[in-house]
Amino acid sequence: MATTTTSSSLLALPSFRSNCNQRPSFKVRAQISGDKATSVEPVNGSVSVSNLPNPKGSEVNGKVKFQREAEIELLWDDGYGSKSVKDYFAAAREILKKPDGGPPRWFSPVDCGQPIKDAPTLFFLPGMDGTGMGLVPHQIALGKAFHVWCLHIPVHDRTPFQGLLKIVEDVLRQEHATRPNKPIYLVGDSFGGCMALAVAARNPSIDLVLVLVNPATSFERSPLQPLLPILEMVPEELHFTIPYALSFIMGDPIKMASIGIDNQLPAGVKLNKLREKLTNSMLPLLSELGGIIPRETLLWKLKLLRSGAAYTNSRIHAVEAEVLLLVSGKDRMLPSQEESKRLHGLLKNCTVRCFKENGHTLLLEDSLSLLTVIKGTCKYRRSRRYDFASDFLPPSKGELDFALQELLRFLRNAVSSVFLSTMEDGRIVKGLAGVPDEGPVLLVGYHMLMGLELGPMSEAFIKEKNILFRGMAHPILYAETDSTKEFGYMDWIKVFGAYPVTATNLFKLLSSKSHVLLYPGGAREALHNRGEQYKLIWPDQQEFVRMAARFGATIVPFGTVGEDDIAELVLDYNDLMKIPFLSNYITEATRDTKEFKLRDESSGEVANQQLYLPGVLPKIPGRFYYLFGKPIHTKGRPELVKDKEAAKLVYLEAKEEVEKCIAYLLKKREEDPYRSVVDRLSYSLTHLPENDVPSFEP
Repeated sequence: MATTTTSSSLLALPSFRSNCNQRPSFKVRAQISGDKATSVEPVNGSVSVSNLPNPKGSEVNGKVKFQREAEIELLWDDGYGSKSVKDYFAAAREILKKPDGGPPRWFSPVDCGQPIKDAPTLFFLPGMDGTGMGLVPHQIALGKAFHVWCLHIPVHDRTPFQGLLKIVEDVLRQEHATRPNKPIYLVGDSFGGCMALAVAARNPSIDLVLVLVNPATSFERSPLQPLLPILEMVPEELHFTIPYALSFIMGDPIKMASIGIDNQLPAGVKLNKLREKLTNSMLPLLSELGGIIPRETLLWKLKLLRSGAAYTNSRIHAVEAEVLLLVSGKDRMLPSQEESKRLHGLLKNCTVRCFKENGHTLLLEDSLSLLTVIKGTCKYRRSRRYDFASDFLPPSKGELDFALQELLRFLRNAVSSVFLSTMEDGRIVKGLAGVPDEGPVLLVGYHMLMGLELGPMSEAFIKEKNILFRGMAHPILYAETDSTKEFGYMDWIKVFGAYPVTATNLFKLLSSKSHVLLYPGGAREALHNRGEQYKLIWPDQQEFVRMAARFGATIVPFGTVGEDDIAELVLDYNDLMKIPFLSNYITEATRDTKEFKLRDESSGEVANQQLYLPGVLPKIPGRFYYLFGKPIHTKGRPELVKDKEAAKLVYLEAKEEVEKCIAYLLKKREEDPYRSVVDRLSYSLTHLPENDVPSFEP
């Protein structure tokens, strides 16, 4: 085993004291063995070692040289599920082997590796445990998008709340001075949430993004308040029972043990794995909390928590930072859901997401990757303003698997989509070979009822062509007015590239040579009336043609059919408005949508975009069919940019091609022997699962 030395402040920051006035660079000793490297945790200037996966890098002349990632690739490995609460306890044990009295210090987990270019910095402020290891399940993913630093507060440290704020402020101001145009992220867990809010209130001029996880600002209303005086009377020899009992109040052991268990496994197998993890590792580990939080430390932390919550609440009105508030529905330690409503009303720029099945220790329980939540709420940015083009991070393999299994599983299995495309010579072939691989490409087509075609189409492009198209969505999907909103479908479409439909965003995406999905019919087409299925409700303008021509983009018209094979529209907008109580509800719900009106009356019928939920009756599922028409090339045709008549001809050509695609599919689906789900199920019983159910020949 060779011992090497590397000079890098990314591995460890031994004692980032409050009087530091420049970014330090420390030499830390690391052990390299094969493809393993060691994480380092300094204690009083020394280094203790624990084995963790090697960050991306190579050894040159005895030193570890790290290579910065250029950009994240589609379906990258975010590592979520590979680390669990078991790893948290292992890391906590390692960091507490040589307990000391301080001072608090910063460290960067080796698991985080090197982030992408221009990545912002993220500082993690821990909860009551103070170890700084609360991001263990999320470190690999966060390390791709951020420079991650975690605050460690030693067990016997007695720094008061304002002293801790000073330590955090010093590093923030130093980071801000070094990179003044970059946002700085503060992830505050429980007690750390109080610190994050207090620091933000004291530093309104710094561009901060706060991610607060069940912040302890509601500590005075905690259900545990009547029990706190009893803790002081518990004898030292019985103290080990207190953290063990508190662990069941703070978090959900079942949720903690569920991290890393594949949801695709049969129910019986999942149950056996869960039982095994609970009995062999989870429950025994909880007894170690007494070692992480000794009696005197617990009493001190409770006093610190009370003073910190009071200090923060007295200054919360001064917070100017952007805030993402994550709260648990089953938090038995704090009234987090109730507190989220209060904070949402007090904070100027606050987005809330509720996780109803989780407990207080949300970051250590089975839920979602923290980076997924940050992306899905459009909080990841690398400059002062969020840019839907340059700040977008493609979905990971884990995110795709979750979306397919948890969100689209029924629809995928029910409709068994068929994809066809048209080659340059006019031949129609199975699959997506006719769609160009190189961008910029503008996909324009028919929007089925409620946009049901989007999920299967996105999956097909990712799996067959390794392409994620960026879909244009109605801006109202980005409005944040609900303080009890769960992380749901609308957030997931943002994870997979949806962005508000504006000319500026279309300009940016086409200029970056992306594949862009545009529905000229928009919400009016997706929420059409009875008798309007497969009717194109497009505007009179031909603006997308001129924009495509500006960048030489290839326009690919496409048609989709199948909405009438899965559901019957029985109540459209006109019908619902005739029902008094529903009419009032729709009017109230859509009152604020006028500010999101995308088209004026000159756009024709498409301008009447009423947002509502239609009444449908499900049918025995048929099948979805997609046909991508012959590509229309705009490269080398500069006249389309300024000549409106020439652009209109191309616009009509694209529209006609979409109508031809729809007509072709409506006719050919009658020849499909497996159009019905019953026939497809019969086929599946006699063939291997990986065999696609056949369809008609194009």
